[in-house]
Amino acid sequence: MQRLQHRQQFDAVLAGATVARTPHFALHRCALDSTGSGSQGPQALFAVRAPWIGALIPKRWAKRAVTRNTIRRQIYAVASEFASLPEAAHVVRLRSGVDRQAFPSASSLALKQALRAELKALFSGARS
Repeated sequence: MQRLQHRQQFDAVLAGATVARTPHFALHRCALDSTGSGSQGPQALFAVRAPWIGALIPKRWAKRAVTRNTIRRQIYAVASEFASLPEAAHVVRLRSGVDRQAFPSASSLALKQALRAELKALFSGARS
């Protein structure tokens, strides 16, 4: 699985369709044969024909860096478990805040388990 690294890649995927949603996350998908604005074809953005994954975690919804990093790590870990993702570019976007009252520790086991459960539901919903 390849990781998105450049802003143009993220922009191209976010311009694509939203294929699944959960209370905290949205999964966007863009087929590799489509091109983003200003690109010179799919090879310009996605050189390898494989599933691509990216994580978009705004500071607006996760204030602490340790929380953003925890969320990002969980996204990549759960995505690697779903080997049946299609050859497309995917972005998981955090779309609502993490409750600091329910998870006072920024990197607690309870937060990790809650994130994993929700991310598994997100990726399962994207397959159908």
